[in-house]
Amino acid sequence: MSPPHDEETGNAWEHERPFEPYRDEPSDADDGVESTARADAPLRGSQQRPSAEFDDLVRQLDPRWQERWAERIPPGLLKACAATVRWVKGPQPPRTYTITPIFPTVQHAPLALLDRYAPKKIQRFWLLIALYACWLFAFSIILWQSASSAQIDGKMPIRLGCAARYWNEGNGCGLNGDLCRPFANASLAFRCPADCLATEILNPHAVGDKEVVYKPLVVGGPTDRQTGFEDQVVNNAIYRGDSFICASAVHAGFIDDTQGGCGVLALTGEQSSFSKSKHHGVKSTGFDSYFPHSFGFLKDSRATCKDLRWPALAITVFFTTVLSLFVTDPAEFFWSIFIALFFHVALASDPPSLTNYYSLLSIAFGRFLPAGFCAWVTYKYTVKRSLTDLTAQFEKTIFWLGPAWVGALNNYTFDKLPLQRLTPHDLNAQPGAIPALIAVVLSIFFIALGQAWSFRVEGRMPRYLLIYTIFVLSLLLMVAMPGLSLRIHHYILALLLLPGTSFQNRPSLIYQGLLLGLFVNGIARWGFDSILQTPTELLQGAQKGTLLPAISVLGIGASNITFNLGPLPRWDKKVQATFDGISVLVNDVERFRGYAGDRDYWPDGDAGAGGNYTWTWARHRVGSDLEDDREDVNLPEYFRFGYMAGSQVGDFTKAGKWEGDGTWVDMKKGPSR
Repeated sequence: MSPPHDEETGNAWEHERPFEPYRDEPSDADDGVESTARADAPLRGSQQRPSAEFDDLVRQLDPRWQERWAERIPPGLLKACAATVRWVKGPQPPRTYTITPIFPTVQHAPLALLDRYAPKKIQRFWLLIALYACWLFAFSIILWQSASSAQIDGKMPIRLGCAARYWNEGNGCGLNGDLCRPFANASLAFRCPADCLATEILNPHAVGDKEVVYKPLVVGGPTDRQTGFEDQVVNNAIYRGDSFICASAVHAGFIDDTQGGCGVLALTGEQSSFSKSKHHGVKSTGFDSYFPHSFGFLKDSRATCKDLRWPALAITVFFTTVLSLFVTDPAEFFWSIFIALFFHVALASDPPSLTNYYSLLSIAFGRFLPAGFCAWVTYKYTVKRSLTDLTAQFEKTIFWLGPAWVGALNNYTFDKLPLQRLTPHDLNAQPGAIPALIAVVLSIFFIALGQAWSFRVEGRMPRYLLIYTIFVLSLLLMVAMPGLSLRIHHYILALLLLPGTSFQNRPSLIYQGLLLGLFVNGIARWGFDSILQTPTELLQGAQKGTLLPAISVLGIGASNITFNLGPLPRWDKKVQATFDGISVLVNDVERFRGYAGDRDYWPDGDAGAGGNYTWTWARHRVGSDLEDDREDVNLPEYFRFGYMAGSQVGDFTKAGKWEGDGTWVDMKKGPSR
């Protein structure tokens, strides 16, 4: 009776040969004496019994000890263990998955066409070289056109990333913002890529007493008030200096998000109010007080430069599709697709944020070499098994190449899920994060069950159970390492899951292509970021959970306010640091920094009740240089306080508000950044 066989099953394994006793030499069995002697038989060529020197040892190794141990184990448990082992080993003989093409005549048509017009290997070789050359030429032309743009007012535009901005977080711009000067009388010729509205701020960013998170950071917009630049900037749109420049340009209607664009922005100095509005798909945040740094986009400065990532995508998709339909050799197919995907992501669809293409090429080639090694290991032990002897050309293109593109374009596919970072804060704060995480985990779980069944059918489950046990133990060991946090980037997740797709069946083709695309996107865009990171690296820009100053108001005058800052220094047990200073932000700009024991920082002296430090702020009067001293120049001011350990700052408090009429509104509980 022939072994089991189904649509996706190849030939069964051959029956094993009957057992034969081992013999060192043929002559051993030709002397007419049994080759297997009894324990008490005399030695060959001798009339004596063997020495009894080791008889006691032999009795100690009596195999019946196994039987005695087995008697102590309940029979039901023994049967269950034996049944589990038999189940894990799978059917005997095992069955190997193979794909039988649906509509084979149609799927073999590209191969038949190739056999008819290029039957020789040398002809196919030159056809492949010509295909490579055509793709490289067309792709290079697109990149050159996308990279080169005419000068704007005699200046070559600077490439900006989607999150580029002038102002840093917290007190990153230094006292009075001096590290982020100039504030006015300057311009910048810039270039923005396409799809910048997909870039969101992932850590809460303070704008006065509000916080912006999980959206493009845009503060301000078109306004009806006088800015001094009504005739210069587009739509009289003024933006705070900490706004994303490219998202602000889209909000102002200066560039198109689908194509990007070039232009010139002008620094407009201190502005007294920033209006909130929604334009061109961007909802901006308002701010009802002054800020020293602002910008707008100059009229008639927009230049013709487009981000041509979509034409480049069309060219590379066409090249990879043609190659997939006409190539059957797994090595040619895999390496051609891998290289094309890698450089398309690194140079066109999701390039790193660098100011010029020379740096972009340098980074791309630097990341390609180690990525190529990982790809070689993946091909040898996983992909080769799936693609060898696969002649279902259209199914390979749909089920393997299609998902590979979905993974490689991760910034347009899975990045839309609200799962940017799997931290408790993000999962609780980001809308839809928990349902999305549950859906992803359940999907991976059921896919893993299906792949485990495939391993069992092919008789490879014990081996892969061992491999994934090692993976899990390694991850648990990393989790237990003190002072470091485990972070599984999507390129690491792809490498961990790829070994589980080494089958030639349709589901495995889908999973394998998708995971390879995710690996390519992760490395080409972000590089080999470490799987183990320090808490500082992991929480960069996020709230750290440090001590917060206990602030109270000592007195409010007509134009000043005095704060009790509490004692210094302070020991923070959680972060194991001594805070010996304090920083004060007024309207999100550092206006004071003082350290314990140094009287130069404290104009009012450091004496106070209980050794507390005090600080007085004189209200900033916007427009005080005008001839009429108007009452409406008293705008509200927002105060935030944070401890410092040397030059390092901890979390700031939430903002307390000093109203224009002199009323003080206490800050809410909790930190800010």
